[in-house]
Amino acid sequence: MALNVTDANFEQEVIKSDVPVIVDFWAVWCGPCRIIGPTVEEIGQEYAGKAKVVKLDVDNNPQTAMQFGIRNIPTLLFFKNGQVVDKQVGVVPKPVLVKKLEAIL
Repeated sequence: MALNVTDANFEQEVIKSDVPVIVDFWAVWCGPCRIIGPTVEEIGQEYAGKAKVVKLDVDNNPQTAMQFGIRNIPTLLFFKNGQVVDKQVGVVPKPVLVKKLEAIL
């Protein structure tokens, strides 16, 4: 299960992480978010220890969503060393996400 991050712990869990992080910006009411969710969870399990996968509910954490200019969900941001290094908006097949993650490991 992917860790749920909030405005309060985002810096600790994502910005200060010593491994690359995928942040899944989502909302409960978002159909496409529910479609890509299981894929994101799988990647989190497969890359445990090498990368971190977290989810951020944009409705409950508007500050972080606004900080990163999230306008459409699902949006996945790929962080390395506290910086956004890649981005994916919308539902895509798992290999697309894996390729982006592999590129930053």
